[in-house]
Amino acid sequence: MAKWLRFEHGGRLAFGTLDGGRIAVHAGDMFEGARPTGDMLALADVRVTTPCAPSKMICLWNNYWAIAEKLNVPPPDEPLYIIRAPSSFLAHHQPIRRPKSYDGKIAYEGELGLVIGKTCSSVSEADAPGFIFGYTCVNDITAVDIINRNPAFSQWVRAKNFDSFGVFGPVIATDLDPAHVRVRTILNGQERQNYPAADMIFPPARLVSLISHNMTLVPGDIIACGTSVGVGVMKEATNTVEVSIEGIGALSNTFAN
Repeated sequence: MAKWLRFEHGGRLAFGTLDGGRIAVHAGDMFEGARPTGDMLALADVRVTTPCAPSKMICLWNNYWAIAEKLNVPPPDEPLYIIRAPSSFLAHHQPIRRPKSYDGKIAYEGELGLVIGKTCSSVSEADAPGFIFGYTCVNDITAVDIINRNPAFSQWVRAKNFDSFGVFGPVIATDLDPAHVRVRTILNGQERQNYPAADMIFPPARLVSLISHNMTLVPGDIIACGTSVGVGVMKEATNTVEVSIEGIGALSNTFAN
């Protein structure tokens, strides 16, 4: 398993693989033909950015059996999702910011994110795993009071696309089996979510296949696979929220009300 990350060092953006506290710097394209330069850097000496630069993040709704049962909603016949804009993306250890135009409740959602590694259009479910580069942690932040503010139109895109609301990272882990990992979310030191990724209604390969029949996916695009029970609001004056997934690591950010 490799853990890929991007970082800033010496005023330049670079990428490499993480091994403990050290980074093996690479050159080329992370998704095709990356090669080690021989340079090593200490993780403590760099500024970690998002591990890739997606053209879009696709965020699933109602994709876990447990949350569908709790909400008393039927499982969907096809993936239900919205798209996040790149302007919303935020990296590990960067602060989630309250929008100046909004003073309502802000919720966290810990999720598994899959990262596309090759251009993907109308692929079969059998072929879809070959288009998945790896997996990352996602914190799908939402301005919840906006969603149903207008009774004529559910504003999911607006509620999720404020600057800093699309949090993901800190690495992309390859060769991860999502059927054997759990997603944990810890808010201010207390565990709020702990659920198996195997509970997905549409597992990763099926998601890639079905969504690729709707739109072309390109290297670096992320599909946030949805969340399960335990979503909540960040209520304290200062909050620390961490999404942790076995084999990937922990994505940690702060939010000040």
